Amino acid sequence: MADPTTHSAQISCGMNASSTKESTYYVMELVYWRDPKKSAVAFGMSLLVLLSLATFSVISVVSYMLLALLCVTITFRVYKSVIQAVQKSGEGHPFKALMEKDLTVQPEIFQKYVDVCLTYVNLAINQAKQLLLVEDLVDSLKLAGFMWLLTYVGAVFNGITILILTDIIFFSTPLVYERNKTQIDQYIELIRTRVEVTLAKLQDKLPGAVKRTKAE
Repeated sequence: MADPTTHSAQISCGMNASSTKESTYYVMELVYWRDPKKSAVAFGMSLLVLLSLATFSVISVVSYMLLALLCVTITFRVYKSVIQAVQKSGEGHPFKALMEKDLTVQPEIFQKYVDVCLTYVNLAINQAKQLLLVEDLVDSLKLAGFMWLLTYVGAVFNGITILILTDIIFFSTPLVYERNKTQIDQYIELIRTRVEVTLAKLQDKLPGAVKRTKAE
């Protein structure tokens, strides 16, 4: 007889994998602009929020967003109330359908996303441990070189500016890559080959005791 705990874990893993696939598919649909309206709204809203954070504090941005939302909902509520009073209709509250809709987060859904996030957090922790404790010297040197480059990036851009650039790249690069896949792949392969040759030469020059010892 199968262990109930093992069976439950398998079901949970299957649900997490399915949830991850659904989320990934939705994100890919957005960044590849399959539905231009949805992608434009997502890109515009994210860029607007980031630009607002670059100009105002987080408290101000949140306050203005909620204030704008309240202005819209209050105005619409008053407008509908006036229309109903003039027409003597009994439609009731204009947001009744939304108010009756259950928007609470179910424990199962919350736990599902927590499990997915926990998986990625554990992977990141293990990877950081391997890099910082120099399990592989070449990989740690790559991280050191990347961090060194980031010091120059940080001297030119602040965090919000980097997030704005990331948002623009996130919504533009996939579409550009899809339209110029062949040419871009050629350049990527050329760069990858040169990097591998350079790393191989560096590896050959390292003492035998610190060369890669990873199991195949």
